[in-house]
Amino acid sequence: MTVQAIRLFGDPVLRSAAEPVREFDKQLRTLVADLTETMLNAPGVGLAAQQIGVGLRVFTYHIDEEQSGHLVNPVLHFPDDDMQDGPEGCLSIPGLTFDCARREHVVAHGLNMYGDPITVEGTALLSRCVQHETDHLDGVLFVDRLDAETKRAAMKAIREAEWAGGSTPQIKLSPHAADGRASWLV
Repeated sequence: MTVQAIRLFGDPVLRSAAEPVREFDKQLRTLVADLTETMLNAPGVGLAAQQIGVGLRVFTYHIDEEQSGHLVNPVLHFPDDDMQDGPEGCLSIPGLTFDCARREHVVAHGLNMYGDPITVEGTALLSRCVQHETDHLDGVLFVDRLDAETKRAAMKAIREAEWAGGSTPQIKLSPHAADGRASWLV
């Protein structure tokens, strides 16, 4: 397990849709371990592969000991139309939170790192986290979901943040065949 650099707002990888995971191998298990270690070190409640420069549909989450894990190739379903509004932040937009509307309940179907089917069902913070991280896998950031006035305030705060305009980490490509997948060596 290795703590990886978290990509910040403005890095093009955060706006790229991730590729589905097709191989459930040691490389994927290493990615899940790195995501988990990086998320807990940050600390955060979720982390998507794009946030460490990997274009694969994988994310980890840790709300508490009972609500913790990872999801590969997630597909979301919403059992009702109930909404929640509350503060949301992002490790790729450090130190800033804004109220964001999300669905109250989510059912996420996907796979674990071994390719076994799993379902994650949650409300409140777990629901918000699963939706947020799945958005990352689609190249969507939570600021995209803010109402117009809040989005203007968020973009102003991002431009003024001390981390804004920093250099983007260089991606080092693996010498091994990646089958169209991005390398996570940074």
